[in-house]
Amino acid sequence: MKLGINALGRIGKLTLWHHVGRKYFSEIVVNTGREIGRGLADLAASIERDSSYGRLGNYLYGFKGGRMIENLNEIEGTMTINGVPVKILRESRNPKDIKWKENGVRVVVDTTGVFNDPTADADTRSGALRGHLAAGAEKAILSAPFKIKQQGLNMPADAVTTVMGINAEDYIPSKHNLISAASCTTTCLSYMMKPLLDQIGAENFLSASMVTVHAATSSQKVLDSLPKTGATDLRKNRSILNNIILTTTGAAKALRLVIPEMKEIGFIAESVRIPTSTGSLIVLVVNLQDDLDNPIKRERINSIYREFAKTSPYLQYSDEQNVSSDIIGTPFAAAIIEGTETHTRTATIRVNLTKIKGVSCLHENVLHVPITQAVIYGWYDNELGSYTNMLAERTVSIAEQMV
Repeated sequence: MKLGINALGRIGKLTLWHHVGRKYFSEIVVNTGREIGRGLADLAASIERDSSYGRLGNYLYGFKGGRMIENLNEIEGTMTINGVPVKILRESRNPKDIKWKENGVRVVVDTTGVFNDPTADADTRSGALRGHLAAGAEKAILSAPFKIKQQGLNMPADAVTTVMGINAEDYIPSKHNLISAASCTTTCLSYMMKPLLDQIGAENFLSASMVTVHAATSSQKVLDSLPKTGATDLRKNRSILNNIILTTTGAAKALRLVIPEMKEIGFIAESVRIPTSTGSLIVLVVNLQDDLDNPIKRERINSIYREFAKTSPYLQYSDEQNVSSDIIGTPFAAAIIEGTETHTRTATIRVNLTKIKGVSCLHENVLHVPITQAVIYGWYDNELGSYTNMLAERTVSIAEQMV
């Protein structure tokens, strides 16, 4: 089976790295939609080197790694990477015009970050994710959360959001042709929440919140620039080299698609961008209704993650003292729990029932409720180690179910 990759941005390039190493697909067809530099040699140079992860050969084979790209054919647009045939399409940027069918591609991973609306028609002038299906692909996998632009429209029946190892079974091969692999933050967050929900019970969660301390992305500015017409967030145009920048994340919304129990829990998600190239951290805070005689303590929280990590290939638990660079490139680590920094505090909160509308108080006006607040830290490599590898796992699992 052949794999199609649309675009060679950060996730597209690293997706290519993963699959030329894994060699599940017999050939990879990459659509850039335009000429790169002065030709195929310049594209090969961009593929083979990376400022965050070094050279492709070293990534694949360590100190024995050498040049991985050979047999460049400018006319045919072909090359061989680590022995895997790779064809480059440079003609069309609109998904419906990409020659997937002519090249025998059945599965496409769209990493543009542009075509995120599953309701958009294939003939949409600016292009649409559904255009890949019109161009001959059978499955289109999105490396971002779905975003429905028109209010009032529901998620199409043939679209689904999944995180490998969390709700992969929600994907039905005969039904779903558009599959979102959520985001790097949602993937990490789902592995931080799922073990707690399974062991403590969603009914005991009063509220939850998270902040992701997130590495820079290619959408941010190297130096200050003027905002676009109508822009409302002026911080997006400030230099990521010099600033900690407050921004937003759609992780809370996407998490409800992956873990339905979250719909019943009050949840807030925020994001802070920092001047690093990759390696991010989620600080998760949960408030649990508890028992004063046997409160939830730090060791119980950590033991939940330790046990989950024994059966899940995608969650890691660490008792070490890590910094962000330590987790860069860690394979298939959706989340790495920093157990040394787990904290809990149990206390009784006072609820004045007279302030709750619709509640009549017969005797006591104040209710005392034991609450445990837990703070949990989870690392994730938002590019290669965590997200791209998890995306590739999802891609292969979908391909394995195709006949």
